Amino acid sequence: MKIVTVVGARPQFIKMAPVSKELRKTFEEIIIHTGQHYDYEMNKIFFDELKIPEPDYHLGVGSGSHGYQTGEMLKKIEEVLMEEQPDLVMVFGDTNTTLAGALTAAKLHISVAHVEAGLRSFDRRMPEEINRVLTDHCSDILFCPTETSIENLKREGIVEGAHLTGDVMVDALKEHIWIAERESGILDEFGLEPGGYYLATIHRAENTDDFNRLKNIVDAFCEIENLVLPCHPRTEKYLKKYGLWAELTEHVKVIKPVGYLYMLMLEKNAGKILTDSGGVQKEAYILKVPCITLRENTEWVETVEDGWNVLVGSDKEAIVKMANGFDPDNQQKNVFGEGKASKEVRRILNVGAGG
Repeated sequence: MKIVTVVGARPQFIKMAPVSKELRKTFEEIIIHTGQHYDYEMNKIFFDELKIPEPDYHLGVGSGSHGYQTGEMLKKIEEVLMEEQPDLVMVFGDTNTTLAGALTAAKLHISVAHVEAGLRSFDRRMPEEINRVLTDHCSDILFCPTETSIENLKREGIVEGAHLTGDVMVDALKEHIWIAERESGILDEFGLEPGGYYLATIHRAENTDDFNRLKNIVDAFCEIENLVLPCHPRTEKYLKKYGLWAELTEHVKVIKPVGYLYMLMLEKNAGKILTDSGGVQKEAYILKVPCITLRENTEWVETVEDGWNVLVGSDKEAIVKMANGFDPDNQQKNVFGEGKASKEVRRILNVGAGG
């Protein structure tokens, strides 16, 4: 069976790494990289660190409005699929790349498999939520990371083809954390002590593009001692546009974006994590680090229900209060599985292919 994997953003590279390794034991895999994330430091380094095979096709779509970006991807992915004639197209997560890959394949009557299916924040203002819902309803095989994601699909009438696999990011983290511990010297590089600093990330448009929300978050960050912020280029652009850069850099240790292994070490050794990233929320949970989420909702509701994640939005007082006082003391329920999701994905595809 020939499988075309479509990726384009950093979280997808991480999810793809263990799955691709498993797929290539049995199937032929072709990789399309849409180029949704195009900055070298935030792109190629992930392929290098995760030892992902070089993409067979690089579409170079780059940034743009949602409509422009998705439309360009649809056109270019279609050309590749018509040439390759795969049996299956595999997509990951909830980006414009995810939707474009799934929709193009569905229009060409090619089976679609969605890794990380069934997530819902129930906030249709989020472009990621639209991408998730549409991708799931285009997909023939849905690989769900949690029981909650299975239930979400059932409520939308999707039962056939849905499989509970566990989360492939657990696979990736377990495979790479020991490499990070052996090779990463980022704590020494920035003079950080394990447990002695807060780690923050912020990149979602709902926070970066809104002056009031961004200012509230910056004001909160400036009141939290020993805060480290690997700064997304888009976030830096808006911080400077809104005149918040000088204030932030005066009080916060702002560093450039880091690769996957460095990020794992920063997460693992942080006292707490403040983020608006879905992936970082999940990694914080897996690494047993308390997480403060700078959003009003989350697709990873299990982390909140289990007491290791708290939603604060952009409320300055809530952010500072939780940074100082949020301290989970309960045993985790291990909701994302044991790190065998990629093997389960391959097993399910193998059964479907008659293997």
